Amino acid sequence: MVDTSHPGGAERIPLFAPKLITIFREGYRLTDLRADALAGLTVAIVALPLSMAIAIASGVGPERGLITAIVGGFLVSVFGGSRFQIGGPAGAFIVLVSACVASIGLPGLIVATFLSGFILATAGLLRLGGYVRFLPYPVTLAFTAGIALIILASQVKDLLGLTLGHEPAALLPKLQALWVARETINPAALALAGLTIALILILRRLRPRWPGLLMAIAVAAFVAWGLGLPVETIGSRFGALPRMLPAPVLPDLTLFGEALPWAASFALLGAIESLLSAVVADGMSGRLHRPDTELIGQGIANIGAALFGGFCVTGTIARTATNVRAGSRGPVSGMLHALFLLAFLLIAAPLAAYIPLAALAGLLAVIAWSMAEKAEIWALIRASRADAVVIVVTFLLVVFRDLTEGIVAGFALGGLVFIRRMAGTAQILTEHPEDAVDEQTLVVRLQGPWFFGAAALTGAALDRIADHPRRIVLDFAAVPLIDSSGARTVERLAQRVHRMGGELALTATRPEVRRLLAAQGLAEPKVRFFPDIASARKR
Repeated sequence: MVDTSHPGGAERIPLFAPKLITIFREGYRLTDLRADALAGLTVAIVALPLSMAIAIASGVGPERGLITAIVGGFLVSVFGGSRFQIGGPAGAFIVLVSACVASIGLPGLIVATFLSGFILATAGLLRLGGYVRFLPYPVTLAFTAGIALIILASQVKDLLGLTLGHEPAALLPKLQALWVARETINPAALALAGLTIALILILRRLRPRWPGLLMAIAVAAFVAWGLGLPVETIGSRFGALPRMLPAPVLPDLTLFGEALPWAASFALLGAIESLLSAVVADGMSGRLHRPDTELIGQGIANIGAALFGGFCVTGTIARTATNVRAGSRGPVSGMLHALFLLAFLLIAAPLAAYIPLAALAGLLAVIAWSMAEKAEIWALIRASRADAVVIVVTFLLVVFRDLTEGIVAGFALGGLVFIRRMAGTAQILTEHPEDAVDEQTLVVRLQGPWFFGAAALTGAALDRIADHPRRIVLDFAAVPLIDSSGARTVERLAQRVHRMGGELALTATRPEVRRLLAAQGLAEPKVRFFPDIASARKR
């Protein structure tokens, strides 16, 4: 296997080799370590509040978000196939994780995470990574927007400081319950959430290189503590964070049957999210990731995180982009980001108890708003009615039914749209050439991919062609590929021509096209093959 991740490089590397091996083989110097240390610290500052906020929104304690970022993030960088990927808990998983916890509890979530790791690693070993990237762009936009809306709805309770007994998971019942509890709005919580959102947006605009997320959370925590505001904090809801990582423990595998469907959903979303993140890093850095190795790395990271009590790990687009912009030289920055988070847990964990939940809700509200790529969605809806249908159906299924159903249905719709468009490129061009041997010879030129979609649209036209001339020359010069359905239409044409006492000649068939035609029984003397139309005319 050739390492295409290094421009101009043709160094042979082992199959599934992590990118960490690649950077050390290229030569890793002290200057690289300095750059990676700075990038790792920058990413850790971004990941610290995000990891806790995502964990809380997912229905688990904030310490599990940090554990996931530390253990999972470290393993993703060690074993992954992207130089710059940062692993950890992701906002895209909030919906699935919270639903999983509500359905089978925290032990079941850990088992599902553990099993999803094996599914991801197996997918990588089977070299399925390249196929995951075929997810249509409208589907990606729609499910991301759907997740963003659900995340935003899940934060309304803490944004407003509402007193709510049971908060339903489904969107419409959730909104109804929030409306019923509207009289319990806490003005202090609402003010802190507004302050956090305003600080994040102002710093993002005026000082984009500053750690705006962490600074906004720190200011909100200081204000809440200094003024003694009556708001709920991490400490009041979850207690103090642990000062070290727990010992690894094998999950309760008696929950295997209940956890397996969730594990499949985690693996599907994790594969999509991590490979999309790796593609973003490729675009920013000019490097190429190894998708199969990345899936193996993600699988190992999920297994490792589950052993320590963490939950789903995936590549995170925002943190990965921050890593690239901060000057990362390779996976070492991701490993150091995890170690910096571990240092916080060991040294400064008690400070997290003062963070208001309203501030974390404000942070996630900004993240959710940024996740939904509104301009791109609107541009696609205006440009293509078919893409608009894919976006709307996927979005509605994600929001009101299930994330996995939305992805599968969107993928199927996107595939049908693609098939229809590709089928439309196939054409049949006929001519009665003046220099033909006689007027009974017809030249038929096929254009475009000749697959089942094209065969369905044009098969009847070929049948009508067979009713007239005694000799037909079928030219495949402009046919890049054919499938069994397309070959079957040609075989049916040959049968009709033969029954009418005519002859069929095929020209300019590529080797792979000719193999599929032969599989349908199209061989000499049933049909005759020529290198080009001129040769067929002479004969």
